[in-house]
Amino acid sequence: MTWREDIFDNLVRLKRGFDLPEANIELGPYPVVASTSIIAYHNESRVKGPGVVTGRSGSLGSVQYVEGDYWPHNTALYVKDFKGNFPKFVYYFLREMHLQNFNSGAGVPTLNQNHLHKLRLHIPDLQTQRKIAAILSVYDELIENNKRRIALLEKMAEEIYREWFVRLRFPGHEKVRVRKGIPDGWEQKLLPEIANITYGFPFDGSRFNDEGRGMPIIRIRNIPASSTGDYTDEVTDEKYIVRSGDFLVGMDGEFHMNHWTGEGAYLVQRVCRIKAKDPELDGFLAQAVRAPIKHYESILLGATVGHLGAVHLKRISIMLPPEPLRPRLRIFNDLLKQKLSLAAATKNLARTRDLLLPRLISGKLSVENLDIQFPPGMMEEYENPPLSPLHKKGGSGGSEAED
Repeated sequence: MTWREDIFDNLVRLKRGFDLPEANIELGPYPVVASTSIIAYHNESRVKGPGVVTGRSGSLGSVQYVEGDYWPHNTALYVKDFKGNFPKFVYYFLREMHLQNFNSGAGVPTLNQNHLHKLRLHIPDLQTQRKIAAILSVYDELIENNKRRIALLEKMAEEIYREWFVRLRFPGHEKVRVRKGIPDGWEQKLLPEIANITYGFPFDGSRFNDEGRGMPIIRIRNIPASSTGDYTDEVTDEKYIVRSGDFLVGMDGEFHMNHWTGEGAYLVQRVCRIKAKDPELDGFLAQAVRAPIKHYESILLGATVGHLGAVHLKRISIMLPPEPLRPRLRIFNDLLKQKLSLAAATKNLARTRDLLLPRLISGKLSVENLDIQFPPGMMEEYENPPLSPLHKKGGSGGSEAED
């Protein structure tokens, strides 16, 4: 295994992406990659994949890997020349560089490439790059596979709910008469009758920290990702502690809803937890409240930020089947348990990958004696590493921007 001391300019060359006004986007197969995510799919690409893209301004530090041809947006920088290095390794290497530290913007964070050009780096030989990329890719592929399975479980729960409670094709529906949208023997219950609603505690924001002191806190922005960034050393009642599996709702802006899959954390103001009084109804209840809350979101969101209040939640009506049918609702809990299990496995995989990443990229963890069987796609990349992937397809698109 050979590592060389070199400069950033001999690792990659970064180039600013291309202008693409939203009005000019025509639906197609090529991802339009902005600073942190894919923002659209276009009928034309500007760069041949595989590619690596990072934020140019605003959101620094985010690095994305693109398998196929793509359009890098002008809000991002893309690797124009891999200088013979292995693209997937470059992706992991740039992630570990923490590019947000090379900020030159006084207001909006902007990546200062002048600080990068002559930066001294330790870069391994191509074979070692492939091995490092292969190890880390296994974790990323398992994580993505789990995410797809979680999405499938969520879709299954949604479809079962719609089939039984919207289309009213529940088990045995052929023998039940429906009057005014309610099957005979079913009942309408207000949400507080069947659920405990806990509203977050008004913590003192001046005591929040990002250094891990105290207990993590859950803000509205944390709900979708089930991950926290801030902590508080302020102590309050244990009833405000959220556990994995709790169903949370953000009550400002977009009313985010999700089952919490993170660690124990405090529920803060403007976030609430909805928990069925009967644990057998937890998974079902999460499905039942989604549509009413989305309805409130559509009517409350206007020129100003929408606010979901206790008065709105108390008005939500839930249709419940008779006792003989209620055991069938356990299917929602079964799907939820599978989702939580996959989420826990995903977090463990991500944690392990993130521990390995700096050790592999720095060479502290040697891969020299590892016999790794590379996937065919990775083998093809190794044999034909992209050097200058810039190309155009079709029309004129946008003009090439400056570095």
